[in-house]
Amino acid sequence: MFGKTFLVLYVIIQTAMSILTEYVIEKNRFYKGIGKKTRVLRIIIYAFLALVPVLGTFLPKCNFKYFCMGFGNIWLGFFMYYSGLVIFVTIITHIICKVRKDEEQRALGQAFNVAFVVALLVFAYGLIHAQNPKIVNYDISIDKTTESVKELKVVLIADLHLSVNSDVRATEKMVEEVNSVDPDVIVIAGDIFTSNYAGLKNPEKYSSALSQMKAKYGVYAVCGNHDVDENLFSGFPVSPVSEAFRTKEMEQFFKASGFTVLYDENVEIANGEIVLSGRVDGEKAGDGTSKRMSAKELLSEVDKTKPVLVLQHEPIEFKELAENGADVVFCGHTHNGQVFPGNLVVPFFNENAYGVKNLYGIDTIVTAGVGYYGPPIRVGTDSEVTVVNISFK
Repeated sequence: MFGKTFLVLYVIIQTAMSILTEYVIEKNRFYKGIGKKTRVLRIIIYAFLALVPVLGTFLPKCNFKYFCMGFGNIWLGFFMYYSGLVIFVTIITHIICKVRKDEEQRALGQAFNVAFVVALLVFAYGLIHAQNPKIVNYDISIDKTTESVKELKVVLIADLHLSVNSDVRATEKMVEEVNSVDPDVIVIAGDIFTSNYAGLKNPEKYSSALSQMKAKYGVYAVCGNHDVDENLFSGFPVSPVSEAFRTKEMEQFFKASGFTVLYDENVEIANGEIVLSGRVDGEKAGDGTSKRMSAKELLSEVDKTKPVLVLQHEPIEFKELAENGADVVFCGHTHNGQVFPGNLVVPFFNENAYGVKNLYGIDTIVTAGVGYYGPPIRVGTDSEVTVVNISFK
């Protein structure tokens, strides 16, 4: 299981970084006087910070668990850049000092100072940047005839990831952005939660804000792989799918937010002229399984003479959907990598990792999402509200 593998890797990296940091502090002339006096305090603080995310994962449900989850995500956001920069500057400093025959210990201490400051600045930027969604526009056309609806403005949002690090002001800002474009229909491509409901403070404030989204033909949603109750470590599950269930509180939240949730269902919108199909998530169906209808089963009864829009969480099975009559597929899940260099990596694992791409004769649209999982930051990517203007014959 990836979550447990990541946990082991985390322990190894934390140990290595603590040893390396202590080595540099002891050898740095600036810290020489106070280094020995503060060693025990440093080790205690560092051990606590390293332990917090683990406590957030494995403690039973309580307020302290949710504090550890939230604070642990913040710590991980800083640590991921700090550790990466430390490894980078250590290698570069070693090479430069070997070439110049300089004193490596002093140069390494200075490089660590730079790595710490840069990591702090990048993290602060990512924290602020993640709270400010932008509007992204795409124009596509479907080669099918409709009687009265010649254009359809679809707002696609996904990956709200409401949880311990959420800020209701960001949700309210997102709703303002959505309503500002006057959408015909709003579709939500899953991961409304981050694998728990109890950790979200004042959930009624979020549902109240989300219920203010307005669209001519309504607000439709599907669930994602995190719309279940399970334990996560830095966004990755440490429990099997068989223990991942959607809770009644989540379902009630969807209703209070004004969402029509589609569970392998087809509905007709725009006066019955357009079909919208919503798929259950193929990783976690919410009932302890990964069972969902195949593309063929879901679309078998659909009138293919009408435009067929498919809403699903993960950007997969595009070929099967195309072969069974889909015209457009809306997805989320990838976050466009969320943090650099993740945005450079996700394209290698997805046919369409972000944006609009025509595959197998259909348009596939993947949004970067408006939230975040794990560390509450975005670096190199944007939180976004995606507007898709669809024209028909």
